[in-house]
Amino acid sequence: MRVRRFAILAIALALQTGPAVAQLGGLGLPQVQLPSLPSAGQSVSRTVEGVEATVRDLPQTTNAQIRSLLRLHRDLIDRDPQGFPIVRGEVLAIAPNAAALSAARAIGFAIERTDTIDGVGDLVTLRAPDGLGASAALQRLRRADPQGVYDLDHIHLLAGMGAVAPAQPAGAALVRGARIGLIDGGVGAHPSLAGVVAEQRPFSSASIVTTAHATAIASLLAGHGAGVEGAAPGAQIYVADIYGGQPTGGSAAALVRALSWLASGGVPVINVSLVGPRNRIVEAIVERLVARGFVIVAAVGNDGPAAPPLFPASYAGVVGVTGVDLNRRVLIEAAQGPQVEFAAPGMPVAASGSGVARVRGTSYAAPIVAGLLATRMAAADPVQAETAIASLRNEARDLGAHGRDNVYGYGLVGANFLLTSAR
Repeated sequence: MRVRRFAILAIALALQTGPAVAQLGGLGLPQVQLPSLPSAGQSVSRTVEGVEATVRDLPQTTNAQIRSLLRLHRDLIDRDPQGFPIVRGEVLAIAPNAAALSAARAIGFAIERTDTIDGVGDLVTLRAPDGLGASAALQRLRRADPQGVYDLDHIHLLAGMGAVAPAQPAGAALVRGARIGLIDGGVGAHPSLAGVVAEQRPFSSASIVTTAHATAIASLLAGHGAGVEGAAPGAQIYVADIYGGQPTGGSAAALVRALSWLASGGVPVINVSLVGPRNRIVEAIVERLVARGFVIVAAVGNDGPAAPPLFPASYAGVVGVTGVDLNRRVLIEAAQGPQVEFAAPGMPVAASGSGVARVRGTSYAAPIVAGLLATRMAAADPVQAETAIASLRNEARDLGAHGRDNVYGYGLVGANFLLTSAR
C-alpha cells in the first residue's frame, strides 16, 4: 500500500510546474518556504493572531540544496569526493601539536583561525596553499600527521528549509524551567516565544540573522500560546546561530564552536535540525559531549528511505528523530535506518508576525523529542541522560514492526500533540 500511495503522490506532484522545485527520488516536489519574519516595527497585513496559515512544506532534498549553493557561491564553496558541500580551501584540525602545525606550514598551509573547544582542545582552521583543492590538502595533512584528527569544513544543511528574515536583537529575558540548546539560524520575535529565548550568539557572522526555520524550531521546543504549543513550554532556549546569512553558514567549524559554547554553559539537551556528511571533527566533539552526559537530538533528514545515513543524527549516541503525519504514518521523505531512535509528529509552528503555519519534515519532529527529554534533565550527566532516554523509550507507542525498527525507532512520542495539530 505504501508503494502505491507514494506512486500516486509522485505522479500528481510530477505534473506540477514552477521554478522552485526540489528533487526527491527524481520526482519534482514543490518547495514551499515558511514566510519570512518581519523586522521590528514592520506591519503585518496577511497574518492574524490565532489564524493558522496552511503551509505545505515538503523540504528540499540535500542534493537540491547543494546544487543551489554551488550555483550561487562556487567561489566560496566546493564539493568533497562524495559530493557534499565544503568551504573551499579549508581543512580543520583538532588539537594538533606544535610539530604538526610546523609541518603544515612547511608545506604551504596557513593558520586561518584557532578556537578553544570545551573539553577537546584547539580547533585550528588551516588554509590550503593556492592551487591545492581542499580534498587533496586533507590527504596531504593526513599523510604528514597520521595520528592527527583532520577533516574538511563540511557545510550542514537544514533538514527542512525556511526563509531568512531580517536581523533582530537577541532576546534577553530569562525564564525558569528546562534548558535547551538550539543550533540553527537566529530566532525571531513571536508571541508564543515571549520570554523564552535566554541568549543568542552568532558563530558565522558578527550578528544574529533570524530565520523562519529556527523560529519554527524554537516554537516547537518551548513555545506557548498564540496557536503554538511546544514540547517544553517556557523552557529557556540558548540559540547558536551558525548560519548568519552567510553562504558558508552551517560549516563544521561553526557547528563545533556552537556545541562547545552550549557545553561550556552546561545546557543539557541540544537540538540540531541539520544534516551533513560524516565529519571526523564534528564526530570527535559529539563523542566527548555524549560521554559527558549531554543529549544531542537531531533530525534524520528528508532524502527518502533509501538514502545513505546523514549526520549528526547517525553519530553514535545521538538521538535520531523521524517524522509522522496526522495518521501516524512515517513521512515518505524521511530517512530510515539504525539511526532512528524515535518518531514524532509535526505541529503548527510560529510563522510571520503572530501567525502560525503547518510544515512537514524531520526538522520539525526533532524538537518535540528534544523538548520532552529536556523536561527530564536538570543537568548534563551520563546517568540523567540514560534515564531520560530510557523513560522516553518506555513511553513510546510502538509503530510498524514489533519492537524497535528502522522506520519508527522505538516508536511515537508526543502523540498527545497530534490532537492539537489536528485542531
